[in-house]
Amino acid sequence: MTGTELSVDGVTLTAGARHLVRDVSLTARPGETIGLVGPNGSGKSSLLRAVYRVLRPDTGQVRVDGGDAWSMPVRHMARTVAAVIQESVADFDLAVREVVAMGRTPHKRLLAGDTPEDADLIDSALLAVDAVHLADRPFDRLSGGERQRVLIARALAQQPALLVLDEPTNHLDIRHQLSVLGALRRLPTTVLLALHDLNLAAYYCDRLYVLHDGEVIASGPPAEILTPRLLAEVYGVAAEVDTHPRTGAPQVTFLPEEPRG
Repeated sequence: MTGTELSVDGVTLTAGARHLVRDVSLTARPGETIGLVGPNGSGKSSLLRAVYRVLRPDTGQVRVDGGDAWSMPVRHMARTVAAVIQESVADFDLAVREVVAMGRTPHKRLLAGDTPEDADLIDSALLAVDAVHLADRPFDRLSGGERQRVLIARALAQQPALLVLDEPTNHLDIRHQLSVLGALRRLPTTVLLALHDLNLAAYYCDRLYVLHDGEVIASGPPAEILTPRLLAEVYGVAAEVDTHPRTGAPQVTFLPEEPRG
């Protein structure tokens, strides 16, 4: 598993007369972890869909490893890019290990069985998300957080060069939020993910792109762009930004409105 370069150049996506994202560009160098942040409806999920080939751009281009992602053969794309989407409603009638094994499909011939290498990769993926003990459990009987970890494990077993995740910490408790993001951060692959939690994004991402009303309004290292002024503009609330004394990462505290007398 190695990282690849991602380039999004001037991508615009529309739904009818409404712009989902407008003229968005971003880059991710091999091995980088890039975060998309912004309020609901800012275009994060739509942009990710353009990267993993669900929403075709009206204008602009998505390039993976120098090639047009939308022109790649399906099998090559499946070997290169894995996605964990926010709205997944998959209800597999399979054991957890079988679900994770699905990640190996792009690398196998039709009807080919699992090899010892496949088994090792599946075990490693389950271990990375603390789901080894779930391996024989029915997927459709898991909690939301357990399912999320299994779907991330399936993506890890795929060994993609680019891993795209939409709110990967959704449904996860605090311990698993930290452990899953830590596992993603240690991967040699390139990671593009959308996050709502700015403190997690600040700690685990190399660079952030801030989306607002479908446009990128700031990008760069978290310490440079997470400012009270920008947060007030994007989220419409007051915030304080300090440097965490132990991690050195920006620490955002949103301030509640003063109670009305």
